[in-house]
Amino acid sequence: MGATLPTKEANLFKLIVKSYETKQYKKGLKAADAILKKFPSHGETLSMKGLTLNCMDRKTEAYELVRLGVKNDIKSHVCWHVLGLLYRSDREYREAIKCYRNALRIDPDNLEILRDLSLLQAQMRDLSGFVETRQQLLTLKPNHRMNWIGFAVSQHLNSNASKAVEILEAFEGTLEDDYPPENELCEHTEMILYKVSLLEESGAFDKALEELHKKEPKIVDKLSYKEQEASLLSKLGRLEEAKKLYMVLLSMNPDNYRYYEGLQKCLELYSENGQYSTDQIEKLNTLYQSLSEQYTRSSAVKRLPLDFLQDESFKEAVGKYIKPLLTKGVPSLFSDLSSLYDHPRKPNILEQLLTEMENSIRTTGSYPGSDVKEPPSTLLWTLFFLAQHYDKRGQYDVALGKIDEAIAHTPTVIDLYSVKSRIMKHAGDLTAAAALADEARCMDLADRYINSECVKRMLQADQVSLAEKTAVLFTKEGDQINNLHDMQCMWYDLASGDSYFRQGDLGRALKKFLAVEKHYSDIHEDQFDFHSYCLRKMTLRSYVDMLKFQDRLHSFPYFHKAAIKAIRCYLKLHDSPKSIAEEDEMSKLAPAQKKKIKKQKARAKKEAEGKSEESTASGVSKSGKRNVKPVDPDPHGEKLIQVEEPMAEASKYLRLLQKHSPNSLDTHLLSFEVNMRKQKILLAFQAVKQLLKLDAENPDSHRSLVKFFLKTGTTSAPTTEAEKLRWSVLEAERPSVSQLQNKSLVEANKEFLARHEDSLVHRAAYAEMLYLLDPSKKTESIKTIEDSTNKVVQPNGDLGLAIEWKLKDCIAVHKLLDTVLVDTEAASRWKTRCAEYFPCSTYFEGKRSSVMPDSVYNSSRKSNENGNTPNHQMVQTELSDGQLEAFKSLSVST
Repeated sequence: MGATLPTKEANLFKLIVKSYETKQYKKGLKAADAILKKFPSHGETLSMKGLTLNCMDRKTEAYELVRLGVKNDIKSHVCWHVLGLLYRSDREYREAIKCYRNALRIDPDNLEILRDLSLLQAQMRDLSGFVETRQQLLTLKPNHRMNWIGFAVSQHLNSNASKAVEILEAFEGTLEDDYPPENELCEHTEMILYKVSLLEESGAFDKALEELHKKEPKIVDKLSYKEQEASLLSKLGRLEEAKKLYMVLLSMNPDNYRYYEGLQKCLELYSENGQYSTDQIEKLNTLYQSLSEQYTRSSAVKRLPLDFLQDESFKEAVGKYIKPLLTKGVPSLFSDLSSLYDHPRKPNILEQLLTEMENSIRTTGSYPGSDVKEPPSTLLWTLFFLAQHYDKRGQYDVALGKIDEAIAHTPTVIDLYSVKSRIMKHAGDLTAAAALADEARCMDLADRYINSECVKRMLQADQVSLAEKTAVLFTKEGDQINNLHDMQCMWYDLASGDSYFRQGDLGRALKKFLAVEKHYSDIHEDQFDFHSYCLRKMTLRSYVDMLKFQDRLHSFPYFHKAAIKAIRCYLKLHDSPKSIAEEDEMSKLAPAQKKKIKKQKARAKKEAEGKSEESTASGVSKSGKRNVKPVDPDPHGEKLIQVEEPMAEASKYLRLLQKHSPNSLDTHLLSFEVNMRKQKILLAFQAVKQLLKLDAENPDSHRSLVKFFLKTGTTSAPTTEAEKLRWSVLEAERPSVSQLQNKSLVEANKEFLARHEDSLVHRAAYAEMLYLLDPSKKTESIKTIEDSTNKVVQPNGDLGLAIEWKLKDCIAVHKLLDTVLVDTEAASRWKTRCAEYFPCSTYFEGKRSSVMPDSVYNSSRKSNENGNTPNHQMVQTELSDGQLEAFKSLSVST
């Protein structure tokens, strides 16, 4: 225990604690100084002063004082507790837990320390320790509801749902018959529903349903009650009762897809993969027809049958569904139906139907078989849908024709320009896509979504400076680029990182990709405050769902993409260290250019230092806390690319991908690349086996397989015991690889081509490996690629056919010819050939791309490269404060 202070100083110490709790840090600091004047070595006061300084962003002083406090009074639980709080504020949770445990050795029954420890254990998923701490809290204070609930939740998280139910039942045994009072009805309802969900999770469906019926009078959330009851009845096989309940739920909300799914399960007409027999389709059609008569205004009851209906019945149903939406002018109609394009025949039916509608509206002004005249806008939205349809199918020329006709029909509809921008992006003209997106943005400067879409298109076209200027129009005043970071704008970080990577600026690219990782760390840390809040507010089901969500947080797409691209940056750094690359670049420059680059670097450094000094000199709030955001010491990521071991950094993110995205090909492809560079042969082989397991016919899987066994087959004989062990493992495992059973690598490569002779990407993989295995067969490799045939039809050809080759695959093949096979003539021939297939592609310099001198986007492209605002049909003026004054004199003629 801490040394006892005289009464006056003891009261001052209480004032320090109160000031800390009320965030009056200056007042607390003053009281601490008064005590330390008389008792300069008082450990608890030193610790509290350090804690107060920590809240004023004076961390170095804070740690010094708190550690001195612990040293002076090592047997004080307060000192250890404060040190734990300090570590917790810096997210050093493991160190904080150690400090709390030291504090509890001194004062094992301290409720406050136990509560803080339990929060950290929940955060770190130390579930056995969490159970132990919550049980101790309950033992010390059994009359507190939150302790009972906390103990039950801890058992649930520790995969012991039945024990959690027992705890909740024991807690209910302590309650009076008239519990709960009016002001606690919602919390008690949540506890009952949580208990029922625990019984359901443990498989006790009968008991869960009995509990639900028994406690019905005390449940105020009647909707959740009905949903839970229907689910339990369905799981118990009481399908008729469950069906009646789902019908009741549908009468309450006929647009809830989950209720239709539950109803189908009750009728034994539900399939996880969406495949149904003819008899099932007839029954489902009858069901949804009767439901559509009941719920005439429901869109779900009309949309859901489109997923299972086939052929003529599908054509009839989809026609009824889309006609009123085209008449009304619903821009999101294509997005609604986009999932139908995964079905082999439905896109053809849609195309036929829409084409018939378009022709009928043009000739008669009404839909086929109807005498009702449609408004002129119906043709516009039909063309709008068809443009997206042809874009989805890769028929970009037809899509552009339809969207241009729609724009000519009504040039004031913003969605038309956005869709045309998207089509141009898919067609390969990113500059034109950015220009069109900017045109759409200028038509409605108050629309944040259109502004964001424009920014993304600019970044895809590598117009980074212009994209930044456009993005900050919707941020707060001040440091606007950092505002985007504070808003966790991950799509922006990824898109700008991609752009920098394409331009070879690995520092800034890494900066952006690692910013996404920082956002995910922040989201993970944000759960901390909910560990106590959710128990206090009794939002137990949502709390458990949130914890499960947090456990799979790093499996979400944004993190997956950022981690993959960060690893690729580190691979590039490893293969071409910056110092060597810089020397090569600088050696090519003239002396005047070298001097200019040095001056620019010096100026940038000076500006960064100036900003740092300016921010440091800014004011301090009344509480004593500095209201200053730390200045980024490395705004351009220069320190990031000076890392000594890029592969060690890459391995950090690789481990996260392996843990959270084990079913992704990219994860194991990067694992192969990283481990081959690190000479971790067995780990590389493990990655190859995973690639073959996930998709053995993927071109990248084939490349990795050949590269691995070529590398291991050409190395010298093993000498050390470790090398001999590795080689014996490989020899034992090689027969398990079916692609190489009794075959050489050359034979395996030929068989791979034979299986995929009609696929461009597979032929390219074969050619690359053929050249790798035998460089003398370079001519044969090139011929294999050039002999590839593309299935192409004219836009007026058979319905549903389009260009088979994809633009990105053709670009990859061109890079293969140019950089790997190193044949500029073959690369040039390929470029000329692909320019015919993709006339809008800027990469292949197609005749309709923006790189052509006569292109309408050519002038804007040049101005964008210089960082100027493009001069389109819509004009904007920018004010000094960053806001836009636009369209003052704009008039639209109708």
